[in-house]
Amino acid sequence: MQSVAIIAAGGLGKRMKLGSGLSKQMLEIGGYPVIHHTLSAFERARSITGIYVATKQDSIETLEQLCDTAGFRKVRAIIEGGRERQDSIRNAIERIEADVAKGSIVMPEAILVHDGARPFIQPEEVDQIEELSRSCGACVPATKPKDTIKYISRDNPEVFGETLQRSMLLQVQTPQGFSAGMLVDAHHRAVADNCYATDDAALVERYFPDQQIRIYEMGYHNIKITTPEDLGIGEAIYKTVARNA
Repeated sequence: MQSVAIIAAGGLGKRMKLGSGLSKQMLEIGGYPVIHHTLSAFERARSITGIYVATKQDSIETLEQLCDTAGFRKVRAIIEGGRERQDSIRNAIERIEADVAKGSIVMPEAILVHDGARPFIQPEEVDQIEELSRSCGACVPATKPKDTIKYISRDNPEVFGETLQRSMLLQVQTPQGFSAGMLVDAHHRAVADNCYATDDAALVERYFPDQQIRIYEMGYHNIKITTPEDLGIGEAIYKTVARNA
């Protein structure tokens, strides 16, 4: 059994207000960079045999040094990402295909795609999502929204329109897992169609409409570090996660 993870770690942190060229993945929580926590979870997950990281060109050397220092042996490649997140995932898929062609690895059963800025995913959660990805073909973690969600009015963007039924809504997270062949095919077809989607699940929904995507209900700890407020929240989550580890 072999499954691999792709970590998208190219975010510039524009909403973090870090300034040009800085990466939010290198901000520290609990004394370690955000990306360290992320990679550690996948390193410790029993189901993951290889990790591919897509990042900015000028972050590759820094991440290589981080992985060497931390002893992350599952990281097979740290490659340059693309202009959009989807381009970065495709670049990683192409590297996986190249490794398969060279005989370095066999084609994995499943590929999990995760945001590098979600540092609190737990190894056992990775393993459970990986298992469901293999057995069901696709699995995506999500949480129930705590707040009421409303549309903006189509006629006047300054006022509310329809209120959505909260019980029928989910907030989608990562890692999103898919059978490897299906995810690879979806990305190849998206390139041919010049199609961009908000996440990998949307690509699978477009090109494999008969494929049901299994819901993995996730706890509220798996936040994405996006704004300055998230750092304080992240420190609190880290203390809870570390205490329960």
